[in-house]
This record gives sequence, structure tokens and C-alpha cells, in this order.
Amino acid sequence: MAKKSVLHEAKDIQLAIDLIHLGARLQLLESETCLSRERLLKLYKELKGVSPPKGMLPFSTDWFTTWQPNIHSSLFIGIHRYLIAHAGVTGIEAIMKSYRLYLEQIECVAIDEPVLSLTRAWTLVRFFDSKMLSTKPCCECGGHFVVHCLDLHERYTCGLCHMPSRAGKTRKAKEEAAMA
Repeated sequence: MAKKSVLHEAKDIQLAIDLIHLGARLQLLESETCLSRERLLKLYKELKGVSPPKGMLPFSTDWFTTWQPNIHSSLFIGIHRYLIAHAGVTGIEAIMKSYRLYLEQIECVAIDEPVLSLTRAWTLVRFFDSKMLSTKPCCECGGHFVVHCLDLHERYTCGLCHMPSRAGKTRKAKEEAAMA
């Protein structure tokens, strides 16, 4: 029995290390491992060199449906659903693999920092599991995008086909400030 608990603890430590490297917040670590808060704090400080960020986790479904986060959330959830259906992974393993693939896609388009953090991706999956969010196809491009389950979506148009007027202004302003 003791040998089994040592193996389980070793797996939890490795899982926590992997999650910390991907940017997980302490609450996510506590939820996905059986390690004590004190152990997780020590591990986080040892790996990152700083204390973990404080504060509550994001709990609004609205963030995932705003323009830029919606595009990134939709990309991530598409990857996640594909892996669940075809790669035989589930749970936190599926989230981690999906997030790594999401990061690879973001690197391909030279985005400095991902819009979606691991903690937000984990929260997104929980919102899908609780049926607060789902995806709907865009009536113009056919891509599937994150939407609120209770909203009307008869003729849904995504944020890529119907961009808001201020879309992309922050990147342009950042580039102009860097050149000045």
C-alpha cells in the first residue's frame, strides 16, 4: 500500500512540475493533484523562482466570447475535442496536450504571447463540461466558435468574418510605439 502511495505522489509531483512549466496557477495545481498547498508552493517557488500569482481564478464565460479571446479559445477547444475523440487522452492530460499544440500554432503566426493561458484553457474545458459554453459553426466560413449555450445562434457569424471596428488596433499601436 505504501509503495502505491509513493508512486501516486511521484506522478502528482511530475504532473505539478509539467503544469507549472505550462503556466498553471496554484488553484489549478490543487485541483488536479493530491499534493498539499505547502508542497505546491515550495515546488512552484523552486521551479519559477517567485511565489505564484495570488487572486481568484477567472470565472466569467464572457471573456471567452469576446473577439480575440474567442478566436484563441475556439482554436484550443477544437484541438481539445479532436484529441479527446482521436488520441485516447482525457482529463488534465488532454488539456495539457491540447495546450501544447495550441502554443505551437500560436508560434507559427509569430504571436509574442498566447492570449489563452493554461489556466484559462482549463477553465474553458470546465465551462464546456458544465454546458455553460458550446461551439457553433459560422454561417459564412463554417468554422466552429465558442458561444454561450443559452444565446440565440441561428445565423452566427464569427469574429473573423465580421471583425469589430477596433480589431487589431492594439498590435498596430504597440508596433508604432516600438518604432518611435
